Amino acid sequence: MTDTLTETNPETLIAELGARARAASNRLAQMDSAAKAAALRSAARALRAAEAEILEANAEDMKAAEARGLSGALLDRLKLDPKRFEGMVAGVEAIAGLDDPVGGVISEDKRPNGLVLRRVRVPIGVIGIIYESRPNVTADAGALCVMSGNAAVLRGGSEAVHSNRAIREAMAEGLEAAGVPGDAVQLVPTQDRAAVGAMLKADGVIDLIVPRGGKSLVARVQQDARVPVLAHLDGMNHTYVDAKADPAMAKEIAVNAKMRRTGICGAMETLLIDSKFADPKPILSALVEAGCALRGDADAQALDAHVEPATDEDWDTEYLDAVLAVKRVDGVDGAMEHIARHSSHHTDAIVTEDAATAEKFLNGVDSAIVMWNASSQFADGGEFGLGAEIGISTGRLHARGPVALEGLTTYKWIVHGTGQTRP
Repeated sequence: MTDTLTETNPETLIAELGARARAASNRLAQMDSAAKAAALRSAARALRAAEAEILEANAEDMKAAEARGLSGALLDRLKLDPKRFEGMVAGVEAIAGLDDPVGGVISEDKRPNGLVLRRVRVPIGVIGIIYESRPNVTADAGALCVMSGNAAVLRGGSEAVHSNRAIREAMAEGLEAAGVPGDAVQLVPTQDRAAVGAMLKADGVIDLIVPRGGKSLVARVQQDARVPVLAHLDGMNHTYVDAKADPAMAKEIAVNAKMRRTGICGAMETLLIDSKFADPKPILSALVEAGCALRGDADAQALDAHVEPATDEDWDTEYLDAVLAVKRVDGVDGAMEHIARHSSHHTDAIVTEDAATAEKFLNGVDSAIVMWNASSQFADGGEFGLGAEIGISTGRLHARGPVALEGLTTYKWIVHGTGQTRP
């Protein structure tokens, strides 16, 4: 299939992939939950059987990425080791164990004329996912689409081309062994950027585009798409340490939120500290000891000699690296004002022992995820009990926050009558 498709122009290529995906999604829509779950467990077995080949392919990608001078954050996103590989496969199995939203009744009403109306969840159809760096997205997105009755057309980044191909090939083999068309999870077989443009204009071929990547990718998708887009913007995430925060908790959360994995979208990028918080120095010292570079306002610089002066740009930068902006603010109102100006509406957190202050923050901050006394690194579909995620939506329509099975469905009205006619 790949050889034939790579010889066509981008529009023809995407049209053919889309037609195959549409046929597969029609098959999936007729399958029950048990059959889809069995197919995903079969895909997980096929992935484990291909572990050596997949890790070898990833090593090839890593070598090429290092030669190209990719940043440490991007290399971390790209890397698969045995532990991450097992986590990826376990994620596929976890999705197989989740409740299938398809067929679920959202609402039911009986009209005075006797008509019974139900809103029932149905698959969206063909989902196009455009993503960068992280090869685990190939497995996560493919599995989520299959379980929700959709077919996936995946376009990964060039830096992960060998990893993505190996993962997709194993998944397709496992799906086919269980009676699901391999075309349910397809990978665009070219790195030609024109293929992305063709996906964005494939209205009627692709039903929904999900971009997962940096600002430039998401901006291009939103600007050029003729297909509905589920936006996953950058993670300009804040943690606010309130005057009444527990000092030990605040230090532990701040270090974890920034340094557990700096290259993920849930990483903290700005630390806000109440000017009345009595013990800020140990937080900054712990971050420095963990290897984090700090950039702050004058008040933050006065706390620790390691804090370099921040520029206006720092408050709007998603570093995805061991760099953190630090600012002192006047209470929760000052924190919320700063977040309103600089947040990407992804994930913002407060650390405090004052419940009233926490509620004010949770209700007043307009982000897809708001947290109280927890690390922003929990902004992840797996941690939310969703098995995995296809992305974190920062928009306000359809789905918001981690998008998993339910977010990949729409609904239709089913009307039962007994011969009613409209007067």
